[in-house]
Amino acid sequence: MTHEKDIVLLYFEDKPVCFARIENISEDYKKNWYHVKLFLLQVPVQVVTWILKDVYIDGEEFTMNGKRMRLERVECPDEPEVPVEDDEKKDTPEKSDSANVISFNDLKKK
Repeated sequence: MTHEKDIVLLYFEDKPVCFARIENISEDYKKNWYHVKLFLLQVPVQVVTWILKDVYIDGEEFTMNGKRMRLERVECPDEPEVPVEDDEKKDTPEKSDSANVISFNDLKKK
């Protein structure tokens, strides 16, 4: 279920348009309808209020001016588990053949 402060991805005609944070959800006078204040995370940022059914807030498709819309709640992905290695390997940084370290001191001398 989607709540206040959740991040959602807005879809327009099945294409992702922008992310938004749900700032406020307040009841409408009609049963199962809500005023949803969205902070659109785009340039320029914008705040809009849409009147939506509870099922629309939770991801069911709806239409606005005949165009298909949908909200999809975004969850932070789990961090991949890092395999545990020997203590010796943890203390020394891994070396890569393609890595190239540039010293800031060398750059200042030029």
